[in-house]
Amino acid sequence: MISPRSPPGSSSQSPRSPSAPPFLSVTVTDPVKLGNGVQAYISYRVITKTNLPEYQGPEKIVIRRYSDFVWLHDRLAEKYRGIFIPPLPEKSAVEKFRFSAEFIEMRRQALDIFINRIASHPQLKQSEDLRTFLQEDEETMERARSQETGIFKKKPADLIQIFKDVQSKVSDVVLGKEKPVEESNPEYEKLKHYIFELEDHLAEAQRQAYRLVKRHRELGQSLSDFGKAIKLLGACEGDSLGKVFADLGSKSELLSIKLQKEAHNLLMNFEEPLKDYVRAVQSIKATMVDRANAFRQQCELAETTKLKEINLDKLMLMRSEKAMEAEIEYKELKAESEEATRRFETIVKLMSEEMVRFQEQKTADLGLAFHEFAKGQAKLANEIADAWRSLVPKLDACSPSLCS
Repeated sequence: MISPRSPPGSSSQSPRSPSAPPFLSVTVTDPVKLGNGVQAYISYRVITKTNLPEYQGPEKIVIRRYSDFVWLHDRLAEKYRGIFIPPLPEKSAVEKFRFSAEFIEMRRQALDIFINRIASHPQLKQSEDLRTFLQEDEETMERARSQETGIFKKKPADLIQIFKDVQSKVSDVVLGKEKPVEESNPEYEKLKHYIFELEDHLAEAQRQAYRLVKRHRELGQSLSDFGKAIKLLGACEGDSLGKVFADLGSKSELLSIKLQKEAHNLLMNFEEPLKDYVRAVQSIKATMVDRANAFRQQCELAETTKLKEINLDKLMLMRSEKAMEAEIEYKELKAESEEATRRFETIVKLMSEEMVRFQEQKTADLGLAFHEFAKGQAKLANEIADAWRSLVPKLDACSPSLCS
């Protein structure tokens, strides 16, 4: 789901020229390990190039770490309900993988995709939090993270109570004590079914892609080991057969390098995009949870408002002194109910627009990934066939019986 980027500096016009088309291009680069032990982390240079007037200048370079990206993601998720917030790569908890060159490059690429999706999104790119992330110094970012609110900043005791409340709620539903309030929308039910199926199929495709990467690596290692062994065998011969064995060993080692290179290409350009779309579907599911919560809140407020209205009518018929106070409460609750309805309708509208964007981007991204996969496999197969074919005349010459 790599968002297209506008190439900055491709025109002779000044980036701030009124006639230049608006662009916002971001690059995540130069990962550097800082600190030691459990305190160690990776920092990245984030380079922003833009001609948008709300930014401080045409180019800005800041240093960011993974937790800064998490801060931006969570802020957007909190403020833009109904929009599919681009997913972040997972945080590896395994020390030996966390700082491997391959993991660091995979993380850098995923973060670059994440930030450019936001920068190319019609609503998210206008976020003040994005501008903070792209422009402010490290101290300002650290203060912003420390001021974060919401569930992630609650005390352990508060979190335990939240989990107990959720567990109690789920138990009530399972035991039939409470019937969950859900939308009865056939089209939305079809969408939910599609999303859950898509997640399963993407996850399985990603698992099989990983097996392909592993197979290429194992075959590459086997060819390397075989090449070394056959060259040693050739050294014992010392004649024309020894020369052919040396050539065979060299070809095996050369093909080993090609297979390892293709394994890396498969990992970065095939398995990773599939894994990224698994995460993207999880972002859609998170938006579905927001939609379900908004629908439930709308229904509950509508029901409460109706009860307040009935109670108000009774008090007014009785000419009760409490009628005036009840009317104020009713009007406040009605306004809150109408606002909840607007929130739900906004989420529904945004989700519909987001699904169109998602499908278009998925078609483009996965189409490119599969195209590159097929092209890489075809090239590798030709190179392997050419390498072995070039040895056949030499082996024929050493084995006259094969030609008879």
